Amino acid sequence: MCGIVGYIGKGSASDIIIDGLSKLEYRGYDSAGVAIHNGLNIEVEKHKGRLDVLASELEKNPIEGSLGIGHTRWATHGEPSDANSHPHLNNDKSLAVVHNGIIENYVELKEELIGEGSEFLSQTDTEVLPHLISKYNKGNLLDAVMEAVTHVRGSYAIGVISKNSPGELVAARKDSPLIVGVGKEEFFIASDIPAVLKYTRDVIFIENDEIIHIKDNKIKIYDKDKKEVEKEIFKVTWDIEAASKGGYDFYMDKEIHEQPTVIKDTIERRLNPEGDIVLDNINITKEQLKDIKKIFIVACGTAYHAGVLGKHAIEKLMRVPVIVDIASEFRYGENFVDENSLVILVSQSGETADTLAALRNAKEKGARVLSVTNVVGSSIARESDDVFYTWAGPEISVASTKAYTTQIVSLYMIALDFAIKAGTIDKETYKNIIDNMLKLPECVQSVLDKSESIKDIAKSMINKNNAFYLGRGADFSLSQEGALKLKEISYIHAEAFAAGELKHGTIALIEEGTPVVAVSTQDTLLEKMVSNVQEVKARGAFVISIAKEGNNLIEGVSDRVIYIPKISDFLAPVVAVVPMQILAYHVSALKGLDVDKPRNLAKSVTVE
Repeated sequence: MCGIVGYIGKGSASDIIIDGLSKLEYRGYDSAGVAIHNGLNIEVEKHKGRLDVLASELEKNPIEGSLGIGHTRWATHGEPSDANSHPHLNNDKSLAVVHNGIIENYVELKEELIGEGSEFLSQTDTEVLPHLISKYNKGNLLDAVMEAVTHVRGSYAIGVISKNSPGELVAARKDSPLIVGVGKEEFFIASDIPAVLKYTRDVIFIENDEIIHIKDNKIKIYDKDKKEVEKEIFKVTWDIEAASKGGYDFYMDKEIHEQPTVIKDTIERRLNPEGDIVLDNINITKEQLKDIKKIFIVACGTAYHAGVLGKHAIEKLMRVPVIVDIASEFRYGENFVDENSLVILVSQSGETADTLAALRNAKEKGARVLSVTNVVGSSIARESDDVFYTWAGPEISVASTKAYTTQIVSLYMIALDFAIKAGTIDKETYKNIIDNMLKLPECVQSVLDKSESIKDIAKSMINKNNAFYLGRGADFSLSQEGALKLKEISYIHAEAFAAGELKHGTIALIEEGTPVVAVSTQDTLLEKMVSNVQEVKARGAFVISIAKEGNNLIEGVSDRVIYIPKISDFLAPVVAVVPMQILAYHVSALKGLDVDKPRNLAKSVTVE
């Protein structure tokens, strides 16, 4: 959440920052602002609302200058408003700060600063930073920032400029993402790579407790003890054009339709010429696998739902108990992680704050940590012992689709690799599953070809206030993701229930016309699902079933059926989620909502 862009060079800071912030809109925000050094003073323009509001104001009243910082804010402390928008200033407006994260001790810092004469204009935690830095500024901006952050508890990525330092940009990071773009006689800071790709492909990843100092066309990076740190420059190879809409009305629709390609890439890039799985960045040996007594899968939101399906796969193939936990809960309970545990983290961005905290908790307890993420060089990837990169490419829409399906595929491949090494499956089973996985792109494409007929079903749901999703076994896990997709982008209340639990209370919620999406792709549970669907149908539900071709038994108890190609129960979830993604997309689009930027949500949740 929140996006930071900073610039120092010879170009128009205002134009470059606005352009960079536009590439970070997927992170979610409710206000935007810039602070530009005009050669004499710092000028600030900031507004509640979309980035377009800020851009329009800057077109009317341009701010000239080649040094500046910008920010898109997702409200945590204080409501969305002009006053609470970033950047924030000190009292004499000589110093400006943008911040991503949460200052946990801001109340005590604020009281102390007010007692020393500082005046606050916002409700934010961030505003303590410019006052705190100003307090310690004795003419050296770098030293002032380094001293100020020692008094701060919490998470931060900050960018700082000073009226008295027209050629200087300072930034710092702790637990919130920050990168540096290195151009020709110009430098950029940003929360994520897309913000700088238009200008440079050379990127430096900033680690915790590192401070960036850019001055006199030179960059130096220090640790918290002010020892200079040598950093490698990472060359970005993917193209920003991959993040464009490509003729689709919304990124979500484009990303849904990219799934055959990204699933194919995720699978085939991990197969050797003999068709065996090779996990280059996972170095767990057969002997080490024998020492693993428990596996934990930890994630948030959609990634958590992928983790639940990963549990089904690992337990089925490896015969090792798997505990799936929500990252925000993981470190606050007795999780029983120890040196004989493997902790698998799943995060699209690789920057999810709760998941990152779980990682560090697990490592403190001696566990080995394996991450599944979509972003090379992300914090979670860098701090893990082993990494499996999904090949989903840039995912812009807040509602995750292609990242989710590639996460499932990734977890399945990890399960297969571990199982064959541990000897819990034979070579024939191993090869058969891989051969069938290679058919997944074709199966997904066949569902995508039904988008218009699914749109017709969506029309029956746009005026509903509630919807329910049912499933058994892996289908129940899948139905949870289907319900999440519908509610997060259409604002229809949607809940998923284990179909066998209907009689234990849930069925009381069913009334005439209530939409019920019944996921029925597990052959071994089909007859039981049919019985459960009959129960809701008898009480007036409008039933939309998702089933495999040939399982016509479901038609007799459904109003509409969406068929997926016949595939094994094990792999069916990868295909069966797609019609639910399409359904949610069409409901949202038909309601005239902003599909890619649902209210109150962010793509990358970088605060607890």
